[in-house]
Amino acid sequence: MSIPAPTAFPVIVIGGGISGLACAYHLQQSGIPVRALEAGGRPGGVISTKEKDGFRFELGPQSFLSTEPLVELINALGLKDQLLHADPRAPRCILVGGRLIAAPLAPPSLLTTPLFSAGTKWRLVTEILRRTRPPAEDESVASFVRRKFGDELLNRFVAPFVSGVYAGDPEQLSLRAAFPKLHEFEVQYGSVFRGAMKSRPAKRTPRAGLCSFRDGMETLPRAIAARLSDSLLLETSVTGVRHGKANGKPWFEVEITRRNHSETLPASAVVIATPTDIASQILHGLSDKFTPLFSRIEYAPVAVVSACYRREQIQRPPDGFGFLVPRAEGLRVLGTVFNSALFAGRAPEGMVCFTSFAGGATDPKLCELSDEEITETICAEVARVLGITRKPVAIHLHRHAHALPQYNLGHSQIVKSLEALTAAMPGLFLAGNYLSGPSIGACVEQAFHTAEAVRVYLASIGVAGVGAVAHA
Repeated sequence: MSIPAPTAFPVIVIGGGISGLACAYHLQQSGIPVRALEAGGRPGGVISTKEKDGFRFELGPQSFLSTEPLVELINALGLKDQLLHADPRAPRCILVGGRLIAAPLAPPSLLTTPLFSAGTKWRLVTEILRRTRPPAEDESVASFVRRKFGDELLNRFVAPFVSGVYAGDPEQLSLRAAFPKLHEFEVQYGSVFRGAMKSRPAKRTPRAGLCSFRDGMETLPRAIAARLSDSLLLETSVTGVRHGKANGKPWFEVEITRRNHSETLPASAVVIATPTDIASQILHGLSDKFTPLFSRIEYAPVAVVSACYRREQIQRPPDGFGFLVPRAEGLRVLGTVFNSALFAGRAPEGMVCFTSFAGGATDPKLCELSDEEITETICAEVARVLGITRKPVAIHLHRHAHALPQYNLGHSQIVKSLEALTAAMPGLFLAGNYLSGPSIGACVEQAFHTAEAVRVYLASIGVAGVGAVAHA
């Protein structure tokens, strides 16, 4: 086997979504040369903003929570003055019986909300007095909620919430994987509410708020891409990865195709930050054990319908965050976000703009309909909820065939198996929204941890210029 030429980029990050970008940026800031590769023509993955007819549409995530790692990244990128903060008092509603009812997000409202019967309220209030133990086997979110609180809380509150976060099915979603804190609270304290009270942050700790950017969500990946500059290659497909040793040190060869030209890039470490189907294809040559693991992680398809109206067309003008829809309502829309009520600059004066989501794990066949069928169905349903007359003045549909990974039963074990498999191949690392949460904040935090693991690894094998201590 020939010894590869000296590596200009000791690390190659494959994938230009938020996970890959954040990982590459953190490595760059640590003083480690990095090459980032993205098959598409723009960075950001599912984070995408579109300007049309004076409206600003978000085709993927509509906002993000201001977690500490994410805020640090935003400040480091010089984006603080572009941040928009939603009103923390903006109500989140649930559609029940055709009425929008504010979701009970604080303990006092659990007693006064019309969402729940007296029996459900009693189970909520007295849960702190009961001590339960979770089953030894992995438990679904639905099973957990039924066991602790009953069907009404599941159907009217938890299931719509799960649809909003994961586009998932609570009957299949793993509590341990999707909501690990709830599982930990029951294990440690025997009570969800007792665990939440014991784990409350200090009073002066700032709470994560709902945010976006003045020019839309794509501001973040664009800013990271600008910092990476020529280190980021777009329209670059990875066709395979080989692994070997030279001079006693592990190394990788990454085969790429760019502008109809194929070449091989050497690296001491490789980070795979792509969706699982692409990761499976890339890593198949290294080990056939990756494919069956990645294939067990399902993705939910989602249709994103953005619609804009004149304010006078809406009898009940959208106010607050938006609303979620329980499946018992018989609608196909999962939920709607009131973009122009949350953030400035989403619609021209006198107009309103909101985004609805449909499909998901509980209704995947919706995404097989035509564009016209999807937009007409969703717009008609939202029109009935908000009392909208006439058609929208602007509309945009975007489909995500693989929108969100499903943290279904057995997911934690899949992740552990993937970690063991990569650990057996020194220098290979994974990053992505299927590992420790699909939110932007979770992806950034996980990507930073991966970058640190890469830095430590490079230092351990003596890669020139990489120290044992992270650079500021």
